[in-house]
Amino acid sequence: MRFKSAYNGILTKNDIGKEVKLAGWVSKRRDHGGVIFVDLRDKTGFVQVVFNPEINKEAHNNAQDLRSEYVISIEGKVRARSEDMINPKIPTGEIEVMVDKLELLNTSETPNFLIEDGIDTNEEVRLKYRYLDLRRPEMFDNMYKRFLISNAFRKHLTDNGFIDVETPILNKSTPEGARDFLVPSRLTKGDFYALPQSPQIFKQILMISGFDRYFQIAKCFRDEDLRADRQPEFTQVDIESSFLSTDEFLSIMEKVTANIVKDVYNIDIPTPFPRLPYAEAMEKYGSDKPDTRFDLHLINVEEAVSGCDFVVFKNALANNMIIRCLNAKGGEKLSRKDIDDFTKYVSIFGAKGLAWMRVTENGLESNIVKFFTEENQKKLLEVTKAEKGDTLFFVADTPKVTYDALGNLRLKVAEKLDLIDKSKLNFLWVVEFPLFEYDHKDERVYATHHPFTAPVPEDVAILESDTLKVRSDTYDLVLNGNEIGGGGQRIYDSKVQATIFKLLGISEDKAKERFGFLLDALKYGAPPMCGMAFGLDRVVMLLQKKDSIRDVIAFPKTQKGQCLMSECPAGVDADQLEELHLKIDEE
Repeated sequence: MRFKSAYNGILTKNDIGKEVKLAGWVSKRRDHGGVIFVDLRDKTGFVQVVFNPEINKEAHNNAQDLRSEYVISIEGKVRARSEDMINPKIPTGEIEVMVDKLELLNTSETPNFLIEDGIDTNEEVRLKYRYLDLRRPEMFDNMYKRFLISNAFRKHLTDNGFIDVETPILNKSTPEGARDFLVPSRLTKGDFYALPQSPQIFKQILMISGFDRYFQIAKCFRDEDLRADRQPEFTQVDIESSFLSTDEFLSIMEKVTANIVKDVYNIDIPTPFPRLPYAEAMEKYGSDKPDTRFDLHLINVEEAVSGCDFVVFKNALANNMIIRCLNAKGGEKLSRKDIDDFTKYVSIFGAKGLAWMRVTENGLESNIVKFFTEENQKKLLEVTKAEKGDTLFFVADTPKVTYDALGNLRLKVAEKLDLIDKSKLNFLWVVEFPLFEYDHKDERVYATHHPFTAPVPEDVAILESDTLKVRSDTYDLVLNGNEIGGGGQRIYDSKVQATIFKLLGISEDKAKERFGFLLDALKYGAPPMCGMAFGLDRVVMLLQKKDSIRDVIAFPKTQKGQCLMSECPAGVDADQLEELHLKIDEE
């Protein structure tokens, strides 16, 4: 039995006169005075099929019972639509198929939402009935583009000498980052596997083993709080190499990235990508993943406001805090309500307030201008390059609060003033992150990335004497204000690795317990190595211009880590728990 001879959405006027057999789902049915029109959909799109009683009365009669999402197969001849019936909005808009035979393959209950693009349906309903949601053309396009992007990664990494190697899913727990998902061992009572947060250790082992260039499209797992661009299980394109400098490695990754965008979207991406040191990114944009599609920068105004009587600024300067400003060009369009909303927004990031001034033909205007001398105001206009119609926003606080508040406000202002060119794809590298960050609550340092990240060579000498000033030889790839990948040079010197563990408070015994096989391997001629991982879900989300990675994953979890369709996680039988030597504490 043959259900179809062609896909519906790829028929064109070149097929006029051909006999075809098509199959798919009834998208829409319309009865126009005795002639029935059906939009027949498959994964490639839909084509209009026509049931005319003068061609086949039986098929026409049976078509009267067709409803949305019924599965049918038809046979008929392709013909040109009349001039007044051509639909230029769809690929098959110039033709239709006159049906000579109809076979009903299956019926359907009424769907819980329309199977079409642009629906305004609660996401929970879409996730509950994901098999219906995935029938929508835009969802299929997301999955198809994901397939193309994955294939392009494979092709271009292979072309550059990388080989695909699988690493274990069941591994040892090495808690030094996000929370692990644990899997109890049935055969070894009381012991657990952990699902990998990344293949980090294994890919370094592969380099020590002489594999030179490795990649893997790997499933990774992190038991962490979720948001729109996070999932408990996610996919990354994991990459590692030996004997490549940072410059050499980044050059290859740029070419791979540009080739993928060209292959899938036919867009030319210029290389090399800009590089921005972390410290400069924070000072200029208030973010380590800046959106560079618009020119709105943070401005240091400490010298300009020095000597003013505004108590917030005076106290900030007296307590070694920082003062930064955003000049919202054209900010006169912002209402007082907008400014009040911005003030509430920056409080989310710890800012105690948001000072502001408007630039008018009479100079600076605000309820705080009176606290600034004419010299202060003149310097402010000079350093901010403010002109009539602009609005200045100020935050004075610790560096973290100030950068977080203004860095995020920068994006809000840009959206409000329509400063972002949504057609752009702006890639850049943010490099030289701090190797360590200090946790005041725990009173200890943590690795900013992971314990195997190498410091930049010139900072090795100050590892123990000036720990928090040590820069890492790392790089994050940023696209339109989103981190889509990151990595760095790895430590291959066992002495440097031991120093890092010491600074992180990881004892020799604890290091051996957690990472023993890697530490042992480093003793046997480990090569210089570097790599990175692309977040595949996020890459597809951004290139497809979606707001959530759940739209580019076939069967995603909710923000509570649940699959609404399969209803997991779920309980298990008591005998399963007994086999695993586990008992549920009911309290």
